[in-house]
Amino acid sequence: MWGAATLAFASAAVTLFWTVGGTLLLDTLGGSLEDFARERSLETLAVGGAIVVLKVTAGLLALALLGRGAGRLRRRALLIASGAASALLLLWGGANVLLGGIVLAGVITPAGSTDGHALRWHVFVWDLWFVVWGALLAVALARHRRPAS
Repeated sequence: MWGAATLAFASAAVTLFWTVGGTLLLDTLGGSLEDFARERSLETLAVGGAIVVLKVTAGLLALALLGRGAGRLRRRALLIASGAASALLLLWGGANVLLGGIVLAGVITPAGSTDGHALRWHVFVWDLWFVVWGALLAVALARHRRPAS
């Protein structure tokens, strides 16, 4: 639970940093994501802010799994939301790590140009971060579902 929450809040902090104008490691996003983040437009601020809110909410969701005294309806909603978040993180991160790894291994060559620097960061850091976060959330969910001994 704490691990999933920590990764969620750290991810939110990185996104917030980029949203408010930070540029450190922004080149590791690559392509249209990097271009969008560098725009500094109202749209960029709105999207970045929404992503920060989602990530913080995901962190709070992980922390909510620490509590055992919730009512039946609240507990069911928490389990559904946690399961959906875990699945989304695992699928998104896993697919990107797999596809990026295949490209890095030279098994397939994308039609357009590829930013190898950004792709390595996605495979080994950013997208893998989603996989680990999703796995930790799944473990927290499984622990929460187990009856207290």
